[in-house]
Amino acid sequence: MIKSTAVDQTVQDRRNEVAPSPVSPTETQEINSESGAAMDKPVLFFDGVCGLCNSSVDFAMARDRQGRLLYSPLQGETAAALLSVQDIQNIDTVIFRTAESGRLYRRSAAIVRVLWLLGFPWNICGWLLWLIPLPIRNLGYRMVAGSRYRLFGKHETCRMPTPEERTRFLP
Repeated sequence: MIKSTAVDQTVQDRRNEVAPSPVSPTETQEINSESGAAMDKPVLFFDGVCGLCNSSVDFAMARDRQGRLLYSPLQGETAAALLSVQDIQNIDTVIFRTAESGRLYRRSAAIVRVLWLLGFPWNICGWLLWLIPLPIRNLGYRMVAGSRYRLFGKHETCRMPTPEERTRFLP
């Protein structure tokens, strides 16, 4: 029997942190034309029933006044079309999908990318967070994610965007 070491786990975490999208660019264009969604922007996938995740989306939307980022619940149609089954089933992570290459960032790496996108002063917070080694960042992320429902609540249904927010949310 082979036992996994801490180093093996760190390497596996890094592989899982950044992964190519399971959907090809051609498939993405087909999805865009079917749904009418503009995928020329990065997408933040979040747990639609999590109180902390919804508050984080509100935080990002308030600071992203230029509308550079789109949002989609992990329980939605867009997530089903663009993410792997494993990503959708693993709702304890936030996923950031780049617009250019469709590259996926998970957990703390996704948070860092969103902060970078929000501009000053949040990009500085992102750089400071990025300086923390990935295994330590993800340990902190997992600790919060493990108790997020207990601390921040869980909604019965996914977040419904207001009429002003609808253009920034994907189904």
